This record gives sequence, C-alpha cells and structure tokens, in this order.
Amino acid sequence: MMHLGIDTSGAVTASLVLDADRADTLTDDEPRRHAELLAPLVTELLARHGRAVGDLESVVVGTGPAPFTGLRVGLVTARVLGLSLGIPVHGAPSLDALAEAAARFAGLEDGSPLLVVTDARRREVYWSRYEVRDGAAVTTDGPDVGPPADVPRTPDDVVLGAGRDLYPQVFGEADPRVAGGPPALLSPDPSLLVRIAQRRLAAGATLPADPLYLRRPDAVPPAGVKRVLA
Repeated sequence: MMHLGIDTSGAVTASLVLDADRADTLTDDEPRRHAELLAPLVTELLARHGRAVGDLESVVVGTGPAPFTGLRVGLVTARVLGLSLGIPVHGAPSLDALAEAAARFAGLEDGSPLLVVTDARRREVYWSRYEVRDGAAVTTDGPDVGPPADVPRTPDDVVLGAGRDLYPQVFGEADPRVAGGPPALLSPDPSLLVRIAQRRLAAGATLPADPLYLRRPDAVPPAGVKRVLA
C-alpha cells in the first residue's frame, strides 16, 4: 500500500504512508508559497523511497477549516493527482489530525475531552471538539469559527492547537501531556489524515474533498453597476 496525504491549512505538509506502521512526512512553513512548495515536497518524498507517482493508491487531503488561498492549493493538487492517476481522493478535516495526535501520543484515557483551536485571524479561532475512544479521536462538535470566548468549554478539556497559545487568558496553560510533544501536536500531520480516512472508509463513510472555509469570502462581486450622469 502507498497513500499520499496532503495538508495546506497552515504550513505546506505532505506525507507518504507506506504501510500500517511506516510513514514519512515533510513540512515547509514558509508563508504564502503553498503553490510553489507542495509539488516539490511530494516529489522529494517519492524520491526518498524510490517510488513513482504512479505507485500511489489514493490521496487524502486536509479540508481545513482554513483561509481560502492556502487551502485550495492542497485541494486542487489532490484532485489533479486523482484525475490524472485514476485513484480515489478523500478529504478529512485538518483539525482532526491534531486531535488524533493527542489521542495517539499523549497517553490520554478513554473519555478524555479534547478541544482543538487554531488561529482563524480577525481575533477568532477555528475550533472542534473530540473525545478519546479506543485510542482515537472522535468528533463530538464542530468544526466552527468564532471569538475565543464563545468556544464551548468544559473544565476537563485538553486544549491543543495554535489558538491555545494565542489566547492563554481564555484557554489556560498547556496541559503537560500535550506540551512539548511531537510536531503532530502542533501542526496537522497528513499521515494521520490518511489513518483517519482509512478508519472512516472501513466504517462505510464517504469522505468528499470539499473545503471547510466556514466564512464568507472577503472579496465579493459588486452589487450593481453605478449610473454615471452625463
């Protein structure tokens, strides 16, 4: 098996999932260069393992939530690869990868509530709620966007994501179990998106690669043509 995972909801990240236990991930967090960086990352990953793009069996892409410009690079790249290679393309919310990392690597007990919050700019956060079940993260609410103070909370939440560090006065200090952990606790790891997609597909879910923007675009067409007096 060989599956490609892509996420451009923040940094540009690509993962090659080689089998049930092996995956390789490359990340470049240089801002505003998603379109230039993604294809070289994929090419480098394939070359490192002596594989060709034709060896891919599927592509899984992070669907956000995220701003429009960066997110669409990953979505378009995934769809082009799927069409050109004749392989399936699946989508999974990018926030799910952070929650999955916490469920897998932070030693949390079953039933632990997770809250993932990331920077949505405009003094808002993207958020989603989860619960740890059998070592995996299961979505219980969200994703959504809004002011930090409006995010639903419980006293037992394990909070992770960039939004926690941006608004510590709202979300508190980092839980020691998710502070200073692996990079997958800080930025979505596409290899975990692949694992999530495989689990959900096995359960009969459909996973469209549709973007989660959660906001109306800033740029809108003009309401009408202004009349000019002669």
